[in-house]
Order: sequence, then C-alpha cells, then structure tokens
Amino acid sequence: MSRRQVFLPPDCLPTRLAISVLVASLALIVSPISAQTRNPFSTDSKATKAGEFEFRINCALCHGLGARGGGRGPDLTRAHKHHGDADGDLFRNISQGIPGTAMPANGTNGQGVGMTDEEIWQIITYLRSIQVKAPLKNLGNAGHGKELFYGDANCSTCHMVEGKGGRVGPDLTSVGVSRTVDSLVESVRKPSERLAWGLTEPTKEFAQRYETVTVVTPDGQEIKGVTLNEDSFSLQLMDTAEQIHLFEKDKLRSIQKSRESLMPSYDMGTLSDRDLNDIIAYLLAVNAQ
Repeated sequence: MSRRQVFLPPDCLPTRLAISVLVASLALIVSPISAQTRNPFSTDSKATKAGEFEFRINCALCHGLGARGGGRGPDLTRAHKHHGDADGDLFRNISQGIPGTAMPANGTNGQGVGMTDEEIWQIITYLRSIQVKAPLKNLGNAGHGKELFYGDANCSTCHMVEGKGGRVGPDLTSVGVSRTVDSLVESVRKPSERLAWGLTEPTKEFAQRYETVTVVTPDGQEIKGVTLNEDSFSLQLMDTAEQIHLFEKDKLRSIQKSRESLMPSYDMGTLSDRDLNDIIAYLLAVNAQ
C-alpha cells in the first residue's frame, strides 16, 4: 500500500516549521523506556527488590531462585553472558526471547504474567546486584578434558559438541552456560536423577524430557532408545546405534517407558573427580570462546 505525500505551498513555511517541532516533541514524549540501552533504575535500591520479586515469578522456574542456573536456564550471576553482557542485550533477550533456545519472549511461556518494560529493567537491576564480579576460577584442565571427552571417557559416543560426536544424548555445545557446575556433576554421577530436556518444538511450551523407551516389534525384536516424536498413533525413536525407527503403536507388541537414563552412572571408580572436573572445564571453555 503506497503512502500519500502531503505537499504544503511555499507560503506555509511557518506551518511546516510548527509541524516539524510538534513531530520532534511527540517523538520525545512517546519514546519508550525499552528504547534505552542503559538501565534507568541501575542505582535504585527499591528497583532491586522489585526485580527480585519479578524474577521469582517469571524467571526462577528455569534459572533457579538465586539465578544461578537450573535445568533449562543458564547461570545469570556470571559477568559474561553468552547472548550479550550489556543492559540493552539483557533487555532484548528478556523482552524478545532468544531464537533457537528455550528462552521465550516476554509473556509467552505461561509462567507468571507479561511484564512491562519497567519490570524488565527492574529484573536487570536485580541481576546486576547479584552478579559475580570476579571471573570464574579454572575448574580443571580443559585440554585434558577434551581428550577425555572424545577418548577414554566415551562421552562423544552419545553426546555432541559443536557438531562432533553422537546424537543419542543431549547436545552439550551450550551446556556450559545453561547448566551449573553442580548440576553437570550430578548429571554424570546420577544421570537418572534429573533427565535432560529433549528436542524443542514450536508447538510445545517446554521440550519433552529425554526418556528411555523399549518397544517389542510384531516379530518379537526388542529395540531400546530415546523418544524423538510421539503422538496418539505413532512413535519415533532413536536406538543406541543412532538408527531412527518409526512405529505404528497399534502394531507393536509392547511399549515400555522408563525414567532410567540410557547413560550409565560414572562413579569415582570409573571417572575420578579430577578427570570429571577436566571434562567440565572443557565444556565451560567451549562457551567462553
């Protein structure tokens, strides 16, 4: 649709000037708080408290009560954040979400309520108040951890980092920013304690969790793997050899699901604390690049 241009005659110069001034004034009046790149509440202690309250309602489900990370969201107390460190970056990420991640746009995930621009800035004020100033200490030897990941520890048999590795388990490329160190340790020592989130689908509020499924085919063959997609009539799974199978449910002899992870528990006898720290240091280093 084309826009019509309004032409004023030359003798209407004062009118033109008045219109220009009016437009400029209105732009200043209606300029939204979200257009700012710096937090207008950065020195407001009351905003910090209000932001903590808003965070608990809208953000803690994924990022944890203290913003130190949860099963779905990264640790937000770190000085360096994977998708931008500036106040404007944080505002954009909270307001618009982060494409390709589980971070939804403001007010679209069914948790809490849609926040105003002012409330988002208050959350940012709160996050700045708890941000760790000192850089994280090296947990271990990242170089040795990479060797273990693709070697003796056999992590890459099931897990992928930056496009290299297996597909049966979760992709660990971004796990260094999405999970806390403690939760990573738990995932290795007790993999069935909290199963990781699976594939994200646009039609789902949150991704399904990885779960082990065992089916018995009409000819008696038993196949074990992880669910990729499922509806009322069909089941798609990936087996431990990374082969993908699609079944019609009513033709299977049985379908059994388990909350036990396919990943074995790595106790101290299998993987020492030192080696585990090196592997985690490698995963953290991937996101620090």
